[in-house]
Amino acid sequence: MPKEDKEDTRTYVAVMNDEEQYSIWFANRQIPAGWRIAGRTGTMKECLDYIEDVWTDMRPLSLRKKMEELGRASSPPTTQPN
Repeated sequence: MPKEDKEDTRTYVAVMNDEEQYSIWFANRQIPAGWRIAGRTGTMKECLDYIEDVWTDMRPLSLRKKMEELGRASSPPTTQPN
C-alpha cells in the first residue's frame, strides 16, 4: 500500500508563536523555540479544525498592533462636553 493511502494515526498539538500565528506539531516531539502549545492535542484534522476556529485574523500580532496605532493616529480627536 502506498504511504499516502495509510491513515495518519499520529498525535499532533496546535502551537502558536509570539506573533499569534498557528501551526501543528507532532505531540511526541519537543516544541520548537519560539512556539508554545495553543490548547489542542489530537489528530491532524482535530488540530487543524481547532486552528480554523480560533485563528480568525491571519495578520501577525505586530501588524495588527501597528494598524491599530495608525488608526488611532488618523482618527479625529474627540471633544469632551463642557
